[in-house]
Amino acid sequence: MKLQQYTSLARALATNYGIDVKLSRTFRLSGGDINKAYGIELSNGTDIFMKANEKENIDFFTQEVNNLNAISKTKTISTPEVIAYGTDDGENVGYSFLLLKYIPEEKTTNQFWESLAHKLSQLHKSDATIFLSKDDFDAGCNFGFLQDNYIGRTKQINSAKKSWIEFFRDNRLAPQFKLAQKYFSESESKKITKLLDNLDKFLVEPKFPSLLHGDLWSGNILCGKNSEPYLIDPACYVGNLEADIAMTELFGGFPQRFYSAYEESGFLDSEYTSRRDLYNLYHVLNHLNLFGQNYLSAAKAIIDNYVD
Repeated sequence: MKLQQYTSLARALATNYGIDVKLSRTFRLSGGDINKAYGIELSNGTDIFMKANEKENIDFFTQEVNNLNAISKTKTISTPEVIAYGTDDGENVGYSFLLLKYIPEEKTTNQFWESLAHKLSQLHKSDATIFLSKDDFDAGCNFGFLQDNYIGRTKQINSAKKSWIEFFRDNRLAPQFKLAQKYFSESESKKITKLLDNLDKFLVEPKFPSLLHGDLWSGNILCGKNSEPYLIDPACYVGNLEADIAMTELFGGFPQRFYSAYEESGFLDSEYTSRRDLYNLYHVLNHLNLFGQNYLSAAKAIIDNYVD
């Protein structure tokens, strides 16, 4: 579903809720390194979640809408309903905004983790070809996405490739290494080149291409009513499902109940753990580029684990 881009917050609210509905209260919410988060209460009792950023950063929200709609299109796992997005000149300074249905968050349960695993496996097994252009698909490309998007504030390249290994090398690791080159010595740069040139020795092609969330850590999932799992803040692309599972293990990991339930799908093979850190190198490098050298030692350790 293609949504209209609004030119003011007031117009977006009036179109979706009626001209008589007013904004009763706006309050800041915690979380988020890139966007400001707000809760909005309307005069009709409706609660809305709003993200805001500088006006020129509207593409963050355009691509988030595209990503949420992609996951929703698979009819496998829930995402917050997109209400509206656009820009507003404001009283003093312009801003961009994204309005989502507010999901009251509840405490996670064993049922939640099992449901998340089962529905995520359904997402991964859904028809991913619809998220590639016809020209790319006809050319034999199985990995990519209809447009580039973002991983954090970093542009994420999704140009279509015929193989997963080619995609992960050219669209994931190589761009991050290029951004991070100032952090590595000449000898370390040679190791990086060796790693990229020999990526096919470490990674394998998947049994089937999958639509991935792309940034699947604990901060990007919600437990809703009746333990319903929701995915938020996606950075979607068609790739190897192992990359999504690897990301869940990067920042503390999910409970074992999740992994046991996901393994019931039969999608993970016994060699997955040998590739896990290489998938997560992409995210470690992105954090290095976004937040500085506190992530440098972790990046170097992963590189050393694969290249002498």
